[in-house]
Amino acid sequence: MSSAREQRLQLNRARRHFLGLAAATGARIAAMGTLAVTTVFPSSTAQAQAAKPGNGPKPGKGPGNNPGKGPKCLLRGTSITTPSGEARIEDLRIGDLIETVRGEVHAIKWIGRHLYRLSGSSWSDSVVPIRICRHALDEHTPHRDLYLSAGHALFIDGVLIRVQDLINGTSIAPAPPADEREIEYFHIALDTHEAILAEGTPVETLLIEADTHEDFTNFAEFARLYPGPRPQMTTFAPIVGYGGRAHLKALLRLAAGRFARVHVPIEEAYERIAARGEQVAG
Repeated sequence: MSSAREQRLQLNRARRHFLGLAAATGARIAAMGTLAVTTVFPSSTAQAQAAKPGNGPKPGKGPGNNPGKGPKCLLRGTSITTPSGEARIEDLRIGDLIETVRGEVHAIKWIGRHLYRLSGSSWSDSVVPIRICRHALDEHTPHRDLYLSAGHALFIDGVLIRVQDLINGTSIAPAPPADEREIEYFHIALDTHEAILAEGTPVETLLIEADTHEDFTNFAEFARLYPGPRPQMTTFAPIVGYGGRAHLKALLRLAAGRFARVHVPIEEAYERIAARGEQVAG
């Protein structure tokens, strides 16, 4: 099967997945009741707390227990689906076209970059990329190992889930660079918050709110291209997360006494992916 045909099939699978889940997402989240208030939050909350370039974690020095801080990005070398095939993210430019899981084509508005250099004996946990192994999510996804910063979100089961909340130690785990002394991340901004395909996997684009562009090394470029007030973007899908597995399990125990059946997308996705990772590892 040709590479172009494989890419088209992957895009069609993602589109069907999106269309089938989008209509049910609102009802599912509402059905979570009180639990949803705790685990679902607007992406602006996380983005507003992101570290600024001058104050964020430094390689080898930053706090090792806070991987959600800093820009949410894709590692250099990641392949992105475009109308003409896949392209490395570092080769894309403003104005290039990107396909989304909605089946739409959008022009790139801006590409944020963040370069980290190793200045100590080891990388900070907040900088180390998370690797999603080939076929970790299903039989086709991703079609190559995918590397993301810890706070970057995947579109799974109709919601956005940060990769740090899916780490299972087998198929999804931190992957410190072996010999490299630099780690470079990129993030794509479109005119709206969307999900695009990175190594065939639906991932979020940059959510532009207020000063979120200032999280990146090249923030001055964005300010020059788009002066004035920043338009408020609407989130592509609900973002779910939790502060730790113990916290989530406590919520589940609390909810068990009030609901006969509780739908928790992040927990269901985690368990499914972790079980698949154990099977592959075994």
